[in-house]
Amino acid sequence: MSAMERLEQFCYEIKSSLNQEGGLTLTAARNVVSKINEFLYTTYPNIGTTESLGEYRAYFSDFHVFWEKHHKEILDCEIDNQKCEKVAESLHTVFVNTDGEAFRELYNTCGLNKEDICRVRCLTANQDFRGSLDFSMLAKIFKEDNATFDEELIYGDPTTFINRIGISTKSQNDKRISYAKTIAAFLLEKKCSPYQLIDLYNRDIFKLREAIIACQGSGFGYKKTDMFLRDMVVLGVWDNVEGFDKIDVASDVNTIKVALRAGIIKTAIPLVSSFLDIFCHQYIYIEAMNAAAWRRVWEIWKEKYPLECIESPCLIDYFVYNVIGKQFCKEILYQFECETHEHTFMWHSIRNHTCQTCLKKGIKRVSAAPIARMLPCSSDEGYIALRETPYVASLPHDKKISNCPFRNICNDTRHLQPPKSISILGQTGWATAYATKGEGGGGLMA
Repeated sequence: MSAMERLEQFCYEIKSSLNQEGGLTLTAARNVVSKINEFLYTTYPNIGTTESLGEYRAYFSDFHVFWEKHHKEILDCEIDNQKCEKVAESLHTVFVNTDGEAFRELYNTCGLNKEDICRVRCLTANQDFRGSLDFSMLAKIFKEDNATFDEELIYGDPTTFINRIGISTKSQNDKRISYAKTIAAFLLEKKCSPYQLIDLYNRDIFKLREAIIACQGSGFGYKKTDMFLRDMVVLGVWDNVEGFDKIDVASDVNTIKVALRAGIIKTAIPLVSSFLDIFCHQYIYIEAMNAAAWRRVWEIWKEKYPLECIESPCLIDYFVYNVIGKQFCKEILYQFECETHEHTFMWHSIRNHTCQTCLKKGIKRVSAAPIARMLPCSSDEGYIALRETPYVASLPHDKKISNCPFRNICNDTRHLQPPKSISILGQTGWATAYATKGEGGGGLMA
Protein backbone atom coordinates (compact mmCIF):
# COMPACT_ATOMS: atom_id res chain seq x y z
CA MET A 1 0.00 0.00 0.00
CA SER A 2 1.41 3.39 -1.00
CA ALA A 3 1.75 6.30 1.44
CA MET A 4 -1.12 8.16 -0.23
CA GLU A 5 -3.31 5.04 -0.09
CA ARG A 6 -2.65 4.76 3.65
CA LEU A 7 -3.92 8.31 4.14
CA GLU A 8 -6.90 7.58 1.91
CA GLN A 9 -7.77 4.50 3.96
CA PHE A 10 -7.48 6.48 7.20
CA CYS A 11 -9.85 9.15 5.86
CA TYR A 12 -12.30 6.44 4.75
CA GLU A 13 -12.28 4.82 8.21
CA ILE A 14 -12.92 8.16 9.90
CA LYS A 15 -15.74 8.92 7.48
CA SER A 16 -17.27 5.48 8.12
CA SER A 17 -17.15 6.06 11.89
CA LEU A 18 -18.93 9.41 11.47
CA ASN A 19 -21.58 8.06 9.12
CA GLN A 20 -24.09 7.60 11.93
CA GLU A 21 -27.76 8.51 11.92
CA GLY A 22 -28.66 11.01 14.59
CA GLY A 23 -25.20 12.53 14.93
CA LEU A 24 -21.96 11.42 16.55
CA THR A 25 -22.45 8.63 19.07
CA LEU A 26 -20.11 7.75 21.91
CA THR A 27 -19.19 4.54 20.12
CA ALA A 28 -18.34 6.47 16.96
CA ALA A 29 -16.27 8.96 18.99
CA ARG A 30 -14.29 6.07 20.48
CA ASN A 31 -13.60 4.72 17.00
CA VAL A 32 -12.47 8.14 15.72
CA VAL A 33 -10.07 8.69 18.63
CA SER A 34 -8.70 5.18 18.23
CA LYS A 35 -8.16 5.59 14.48
CA ILE A 36 -6.47 8.99 14.90
CA ASN A 37 -4.10 7.58 17.52
CA GLU A 38 -3.42 4.50 15.39
CA PHE A 39 -2.66 6.44 12.21
CA LEU A 40 -0.57 9.20 13.79
CA TYR A 41 1.20 7.58 16.72
CA THR A 42 1.52 3.79 16.45
CA THR A 43 3.94 1.54 14.62
CA TYR A 44 3.86 -2.16 13.74
CA PRO A 45 6.21 -4.85 12.40
CA ASN A 46 7.37 -4.29 8.80
CA ILE A 47 6.15 -0.69 8.70
CA GLY A 48 9.48 0.20 7.10
CA THR A 49 12.45 2.33 8.13
CA THR A 50 13.82 5.81 7.53
CA GLU A 51 17.31 7.21 8.04
CA SER A 52 17.76 9.61 10.95
CA LEU A 53 20.98 10.68 12.70
CA GLY A 54 22.97 8.19 10.63
CA GLU A 55 20.82 5.18 11.57
CA TYR A 56 17.82 3.44 10.07
CA ARG A 57 14.88 3.62 12.44
CA ALA A 58 11.37 2.21 12.17
CA TYR A 59 8.73 4.71 11.11
CA PHE A 60 6.77 6.11 14.01
CA SER A 61 3.41 5.61 12.30
CA ASP A 62 1.63 5.37 8.96
CA PHE A 63 1.33 9.14 8.96
CA HIS A 64 5.10 9.57 9.05
CA VAL A 65 5.47 7.21 6.08
CA PHE A 66 3.10 9.53 4.21
CA TRP A 67 4.73 12.72 5.50
CA GLU A 68 8.25 11.77 4.43
CA LYS A 69 7.10 11.13 0.87
CA HIS A 70 4.68 14.03 0.44
CA HIS A 71 5.65 16.84 2.86
CA LYS A 72 7.12 19.04 0.12
CA GLU A 73 4.08 18.90 -2.13
CA ILE A 74 1.75 19.40 0.85
CA LEU A 75 3.64 22.47 2.14
CA ASP A 76 4.51 23.72 -1.39
CA CYS A 77 6.98 26.33 -0.13
CA GLU A 78 7.81 29.06 -2.65
CA ILE A 79 10.09 32.11 -2.77
CA ASP A 80 8.22 35.36 -3.43
CA ASN A 81 10.46 37.53 -5.64
CA GLN A 82 8.39 40.68 -5.12
CA LYS A 83 8.73 40.39 -1.35
CA CYS A 84 12.44 39.61 -1.75
CA GLU A 85 12.86 42.87 -3.64
CA LYS A 86 11.06 44.85 -0.92
CA VAL A 87 13.21 43.26 1.78
CA ALA A 88 16.36 43.94 -0.27
CA GLU A 89 15.41 47.62 -0.51
CA SER A 90 14.86 47.80 3.25
CA LEU A 91 18.19 46.14 4.02
CA HIS A 92 19.95 48.49 1.60
CA THR A 93 18.42 51.46 3.44
CA VAL A 94 19.71 50.06 6.74
CA PHE A 95 23.15 49.55 5.17
CA VAL A 96 23.33 53.14 3.92
CA ASN A 97 21.99 54.68 7.14
CA THR A 98 24.49 52.77 9.30
CA ASP A 99 27.46 52.84 6.90
CA GLY A 100 27.24 49.05 6.86
CA GLU A 101 27.73 48.74 10.62
CA ALA A 102 24.39 46.96 11.11
CA PHE A 103 25.84 43.98 9.25
CA ARG A 104 29.06 43.71 11.23
CA GLU A 105 29.34 42.15 14.66
CA LEU A 106 32.66 41.09 16.11
CA TYR A 107 32.52 39.28 19.42
CA ASN A 108 35.34 39.60 21.91
CA THR A 109 38.00 37.00 21.09
CA CYS A 110 39.59 37.48 24.53
CA GLY A 111 43.15 37.83 23.27
CA LEU A 112 43.37 34.41 21.61
CA ASN A 113 45.44 34.19 18.45
CA LYS A 114 43.97 33.14 15.11
CA GLU A 115 44.87 29.46 15.47
CA ASP A 116 43.33 29.23 18.92
CA ILE A 117 40.17 31.14 17.97
CA CYS A 118 39.67 28.68 15.13
CA ARG A 119 40.32 25.66 17.35
CA VAL A 120 37.86 26.75 20.04
CA ARG A 121 35.11 27.62 17.55
CA CYS A 122 35.58 24.52 15.39
CA LEU A 123 35.33 22.12 18.32
CA THR A 124 32.36 23.84 19.97
CA ALA A 125 30.24 25.39 17.19
CA ASN A 126 28.44 22.06 16.75
CA GLN A 127 27.57 22.09 20.48
CA ASP A 128 26.01 25.55 20.56
CA PHE A 129 22.33 24.63 20.89
CA ARG A 130 20.20 27.77 21.26
CA GLY A 131 23.19 29.99 22.04
CA SER A 132 24.19 27.90 25.06
CA LEU A 133 27.94 28.56 24.76
CA ASP A 134 29.64 31.89 25.37
CA PHE A 135 32.99 32.40 23.62
CA SER A 136 34.49 34.33 26.52
CA MET A 137 33.76 31.38 28.82
CA LEU A 138 35.32 28.96 26.33
CA ALA A 139 38.37 31.21 25.93
CA LYS A 140 38.82 31.22 29.71
CA ILE A 141 38.72 27.42 29.77
CA PHE A 142 41.24 27.29 26.90
CA LYS A 143 43.64 29.63 28.71
CA GLU A 144 43.39 27.57 31.90
CA ASP A 145 44.08 24.26 30.11
CA ASN A 146 44.52 24.36 26.35
CA ALA A 147 44.76 20.55 26.22
CA THR A 148 40.99 20.55 26.78
CA PHE A 149 40.68 21.38 23.09
CA ASP A 150 43.13 18.77 21.80
CA GLU A 151 41.39 16.66 19.15
CA GLU A 152 43.24 13.46 20.10
CA LEU A 153 42.16 13.79 23.73
CA ILE A 154 38.60 14.66 22.70
CA TYR A 155 38.40 11.65 20.40
CA GLY A 156 39.68 9.34 23.14
CA ASP A 157 37.43 10.75 25.87
CA PRO A 158 34.65 13.00 24.53
CA THR A 159 32.74 12.82 27.82
CA THR A 160 35.53 14.62 29.66
CA PHE A 161 35.55 17.34 27.00
CA ILE A 162 31.80 17.87 27.41
CA ASN A 163 32.26 18.04 31.18
CA ARG A 164 35.16 20.49 31.00
CA ILE A 165 33.36 22.99 28.79
CA GLY A 166 30.40 22.87 31.16
CA ILE A 167 27.62 21.44 29.03
CA SER A 168 27.22 17.95 30.49
CA THR A 169 24.08 19.03 32.36
CA LYS A 170 22.47 20.64 29.34
CA SER A 171 19.97 18.98 27.02
CA GLN A 172 20.74 16.14 24.61
CA ASN A 173 23.97 15.08 26.29
CA ASP A 174 24.19 11.81 24.36
CA LYS A 175 24.11 13.76 21.11
CA ARG A 176 26.80 16.17 22.36
CA ILE A 177 29.23 13.36 23.17
CA SER A 178 28.76 11.85 19.72
CA TYR A 179 29.26 15.23 18.03
CA ALA A 180 32.50 15.89 19.94
CA LYS A 181 33.99 12.53 19.02
CA THR A 182 32.97 12.77 15.36
CA ILE A 183 34.40 16.24 14.66
CA ALA A 184 37.63 15.27 16.46
CA ALA A 185 37.82 12.17 14.22
CA PHE A 186 37.32 14.42 11.17
CA LEU A 187 40.34 16.53 12.10
CA LEU A 188 42.47 13.49 12.88
CA GLU A 189 41.55 11.94 9.54
CA LYS A 190 42.56 15.13 7.72
CA LYS A 191 45.82 15.26 9.71
CA CYS A 192 45.59 19.00 10.24
CA SER A 193 44.51 21.52 12.85
CA PRO A 194 41.22 23.46 12.50
CA TYR A 195 43.21 26.52 11.36
CA GLN A 196 44.89 24.50 8.57
CA LEU A 197 41.60 23.21 7.15
CA ILE A 198 41.24 26.15 4.78
CA ASP A 199 44.64 25.40 3.21
CA LEU A 200 43.69 21.74 2.84
CA TYR A 201 40.88 22.91 0.54
CA ASN A 202 43.04 25.46 -1.33
CA ARG A 203 41.46 28.36 0.59
CA ASP A 204 38.11 27.64 -1.05
CA ILE A 205 35.67 28.12 1.79
CA PHE A 206 32.75 26.58 -0.09
CA LYS A 207 34.66 23.33 -0.72
CA LEU A 208 35.51 23.23 2.98
CA ARG A 209 31.84 23.83 3.78
CA GLU A 210 30.80 20.82 1.70
CA ALA A 211 33.39 18.62 3.41
CA ILE A 212 32.30 19.61 6.93
CA ILE A 213 28.61 19.13 6.17
CA ALA A 214 29.39 15.72 4.65
CA CYS A 215 30.89 14.61 7.96
CA GLN A 216 27.79 12.77 9.16
CA GLY A 217 27.11 12.71 12.87
CA SER A 218 29.35 15.69 13.64
CA GLY A 219 26.47 18.07 14.40
CA PHE A 220 27.64 20.39 11.63
CA GLY A 221 24.56 20.90 9.50
CA TYR A 222 24.16 23.84 7.15
CA LYS A 223 23.39 26.35 9.90
CA LYS A 224 26.30 25.66 12.25
CA THR A 225 28.76 25.18 9.40
CA ASP A 226 27.80 28.48 7.79
CA MET A 227 28.04 30.30 11.14
CA PHE A 228 31.48 28.84 11.87
CA LEU A 229 32.87 29.68 8.43
CA ARG A 230 31.31 33.15 8.44
CA ASP A 231 32.94 33.95 11.79
CA MET A 232 36.36 32.75 10.64
CA VAL A 233 36.27 35.23 7.76
CA VAL A 234 34.66 38.14 9.63
CA LEU A 235 37.07 37.79 12.55
CA GLY A 236 40.02 37.79 10.16
CA VAL A 237 41.11 34.28 11.15
CA TRP A 238 41.11 33.30 7.48
CA ASP A 239 41.80 35.82 4.74
CA ASN A 240 42.23 35.62 0.98
CA VAL A 241 39.55 32.96 0.72
CA GLU A 242 37.42 32.07 -2.29
CA GLY A 243 33.71 31.30 -2.25
CA PHE A 244 32.69 33.48 0.70
CA ASP A 245 29.71 34.73 -1.30
CA LYS A 246 28.45 31.12 -1.47
CA ILE A 247 27.95 30.92 2.31
CA ASP A 248 24.28 31.24 3.26
CA VAL A 249 22.33 32.93 6.02
CA ALA A 250 22.23 30.51 8.93
CA SER A 251 18.73 29.05 9.04
CA ASP A 252 17.31 29.04 12.56
CA VAL A 253 14.01 29.91 14.23
CA ASN A 254 14.74 33.64 14.02
CA THR A 255 15.79 33.95 10.39
CA ILE A 256 13.00 31.56 9.36
CA LYS A 257 10.47 33.49 11.45
CA VAL A 258 11.43 36.75 9.76
CA ALA A 259 11.38 35.11 6.31
CA LEU A 260 7.87 33.77 6.88
CA ARG A 261 6.55 37.03 8.30
CA ALA A 262 8.16 39.18 5.63
CA GLY A 263 6.73 36.78 3.05
CA ILE A 264 9.94 36.00 1.17
CA ILE A 265 8.92 32.37 1.63
CA LYS A 266 5.32 31.25 1.72
CA THR A 267 3.65 27.88 2.15
CA ALA A 268 0.34 26.49 0.93
CA ILE A 269 -0.72 25.78 4.54
CA PRO A 270 0.56 27.01 7.90
CA LEU A 271 3.48 24.92 9.12
CA VAL A 272 2.52 21.78 11.01
CA SER A 273 3.31 21.02 14.66
CA SER A 274 6.61 19.29 15.39
CA PHE A 275 4.54 16.35 16.71
CA LEU A 276 3.72 15.68 13.05
CA ASP A 277 7.32 16.27 11.95
CA ILE A 278 9.37 14.15 14.35
CA PHE A 279 11.82 13.13 11.60
CA CYS A 280 12.30 16.85 10.82
CA HIS A 281 11.32 16.64 7.15
CA GLN A 282 9.43 19.94 7.32
CA TYR A 283 12.20 21.56 9.35
CA ILE A 284 14.94 20.57 6.88
CA TYR A 285 12.82 21.61 3.89
CA ILE A 286 11.98 25.03 5.34
CA GLU A 287 15.61 25.54 6.44
CA ALA A 288 16.77 25.05 2.87
CA MET A 289 14.06 27.28 1.39
CA ASN A 290 14.85 29.95 3.97
CA ALA A 291 18.54 30.01 3.01
CA ALA A 292 17.61 30.15 -0.68
CA ALA A 293 15.19 33.04 -0.09
CA TRP A 294 17.70 35.16 1.82
CA ARG A 295 20.23 34.43 -0.94
CA ARG A 296 17.68 35.73 -3.44
CA VAL A 297 17.28 38.88 -1.34
CA TRP A 298 21.05 39.36 -1.41
CA GLU A 299 21.25 38.76 -5.18
CA ILE A 300 18.62 41.44 -5.83
CA TRP A 301 20.34 43.84 -3.43
CA LYS A 302 23.78 43.29 -5.02
CA GLU A 303 22.40 43.62 -8.55
CA LYS A 304 20.68 46.94 -7.79
CA TYR A 305 23.35 48.45 -5.52
CA PRO A 306 26.68 46.71 -6.24
CA LEU A 307 28.70 49.39 -4.41
CA GLU A 308 26.40 49.47 -1.37
CA CYS A 309 25.99 45.81 -0.50
CA ILE A 310 27.49 43.24 1.86
CA GLU A 311 29.96 40.70 0.50
CA SER A 312 27.96 37.56 1.21
CA PRO A 313 24.39 36.52 2.08
CA CYS A 314 25.67 35.10 5.37
CA LEU A 315 26.31 38.65 6.64
CA ILE A 316 22.56 39.37 6.52
CA ASP A 317 22.43 37.09 9.54
CA TYR A 318 23.89 39.67 11.93
CA PHE A 319 21.05 42.13 11.42
CA VAL A 320 18.12 39.82 10.62
CA TYR A 321 18.93 37.35 13.41
CA ASN A 322 20.24 39.61 16.16
CA VAL A 323 18.11 42.71 15.58
CA ILE A 324 14.91 41.83 13.71
CA GLY A 325 14.47 38.27 14.91
CA LYS A 326 15.65 38.50 18.52
CA GLN A 327 14.72 42.10 19.36
CA PHE A 328 12.07 43.63 17.09
CA CYS A 329 9.95 40.67 16.01
CA LYS A 330 8.78 39.77 19.50
CA GLU A 331 5.70 40.73 21.51
CA ILE A 332 7.45 43.38 23.61
CA LEU A 333 4.79 46.11 23.38
CA TYR A 334 2.07 46.12 26.05
CA GLN A 335 -1.27 47.87 26.16
CA PHE A 336 -2.38 48.96 29.62
CA GLU A 337 -5.70 50.17 30.93
CA CYS A 338 -5.96 52.83 33.63
CA GLU A 339 -7.82 51.79 36.76
CA THR A 340 -10.35 54.50 35.95
CA HIS A 341 -11.19 52.58 32.74
CA GLU A 342 -11.20 55.92 30.92
CA HIS A 343 -8.14 55.40 28.76
CA THR A 344 -5.43 52.99 27.64
CA PHE A 345 -1.77 53.50 26.80
CA MET A 346 1.22 51.60 25.43
CA TRP A 347 4.30 50.69 27.44
CA HIS A 348 7.45 48.60 27.00
CA SER A 349 7.42 46.60 30.24
CA ILE A 350 4.88 44.17 31.70
CA ARG A 351 6.24 45.09 35.14
CA ASN A 352 4.71 48.55 34.96
CA HIS A 353 1.94 49.21 37.54
CA THR A 354 1.41 52.93 37.01
CA CYS A 355 -0.87 54.78 34.61
CA GLN A 356 1.69 56.65 32.56
CA THR A 357 -0.98 58.88 30.98
CA CYS A 358 -2.12 60.13 34.38
CA LEU A 359 1.47 60.49 35.53
CA LYS A 360 2.26 62.78 32.61
CA LYS A 361 -0.63 64.99 33.75
CA GLY A 362 0.84 65.18 37.24
CA ILE A 363 -1.66 62.75 38.73
CA LYS A 364 0.32 60.23 40.78
CA ARG A 365 -0.48 56.84 42.31
CA VAL A 366 -2.99 55.84 39.67
CA SER A 367 -2.54 52.16 38.86
CA ALA A 368 -2.87 50.40 35.53
CA ALA A 369 -3.08 46.78 34.38
CA PRO A 370 -1.91 45.12 31.15
CA ILE A 371 -4.69 44.03 28.81
CA ALA A 372 -2.81 43.06 25.64
CA ARG A 373 0.63 42.09 24.39
CA MET A 374 1.69 42.70 20.81
CA LEU A 375 4.43 43.10 18.24
CA PRO A 376 5.79 46.67 17.99
CA CYS A 377 5.07 46.70 14.26
CA SER A 378 1.34 46.20 14.92
CA SER A 379 0.96 49.66 16.47
CA ASP A 380 1.89 53.21 15.52
CA GLU A 381 3.29 53.48 19.05
CA GLY A 382 5.64 50.55 18.58
CA TYR A 383 8.58 52.91 18.99
CA ILE A 384 7.87 52.86 22.75
CA ALA A 385 9.14 49.28 22.82
CA LEU A 386 11.71 49.49 20.04
CA ARG A 387 13.60 52.38 21.65
CA GLU A 388 14.27 50.10 24.65
CA THR A 389 15.90 47.36 22.56
CA PRO A 390 19.70 47.02 22.77
CA TYR A 391 20.08 47.84 19.07
CA VAL A 392 18.13 51.11 19.03
CA ALA A 393 19.53 52.14 22.41
CA SER A 394 23.06 51.78 20.99
CA LEU A 395 22.42 54.00 17.95
CA PRO A 396 23.60 57.62 17.90
CA HIS A 397 20.82 60.13 18.59
CA ASP A 398 20.60 61.21 14.94
CA LYS A 399 20.38 57.58 13.78
CA LYS A 400 17.52 56.43 16.03
CA ILE A 401 14.72 54.52 14.30
CA SER A 402 11.08 54.31 15.39
CA ASN A 403 9.84 51.37 13.34
CA CYS A 404 10.99 47.93 12.23
CA PRO A 405 12.43 48.24 8.69
CA PHE A 406 10.08 45.44 7.59
CA ARG A 407 6.94 46.90 9.15
CA ASN A 408 5.21 47.70 5.87
CA ILE A 409 6.27 44.41 4.30
CA CYS A 410 4.91 41.83 6.76
CA ASN A 411 1.26 42.97 7.00
CA ASP A 412 -1.12 39.98 7.41
CA THR A 413 1.71 37.44 7.78
CA ARG A 414 3.38 39.07 10.79
CA HIS A 415 2.15 36.41 13.23
CA LEU A 416 3.41 33.33 11.38
CA GLN A 417 5.55 30.98 13.47
CA PRO A 418 8.75 29.13 12.49
CA PRO A 419 9.04 25.33 12.58
CA LYS A 420 10.25 23.49 15.65
CA SER A 421 12.27 20.32 16.00
CA ILE A 422 11.71 17.46 18.45
CA SER A 423 14.78 15.78 19.91
CA ILE A 424 15.34 12.27 18.60
CA LEU A 425 17.44 11.03 21.49
CA GLY A 426 17.48 11.59 25.23
CA GLN A 427 14.96 11.12 28.01
CA THR A 428 12.31 13.23 26.30
CA GLY A 429 13.19 12.17 22.75
CA TRP A 430 10.82 10.35 20.46
CA ALA A 431 13.16 7.36 20.12
CA THR A 432 11.77 6.16 23.47
CA ALA A 433 8.20 7.19 22.64
CA TYR A 434 7.22 4.42 20.21
CA ALA A 435 3.87 2.72 20.69
CA THR A 436 2.87 -0.50 18.94
CA LYS A 437 -0.55 -0.81 17.33
CA GLY A 438 -3.04 -2.50 19.66
CA GLU A 439 -0.90 -2.14 22.79
CA GLY A 440 -1.75 1.41 23.85
CA GLY A 441 0.50 3.84 25.75
CA GLY A 442 3.68 5.34 24.35
CA GLY A 443 4.39 9.00 23.79
CA LEU A 444 6.68 11.70 25.14
CA MET A 445 7.55 12.02 28.81
CA ALA A 446 7.42 15.24 30.81
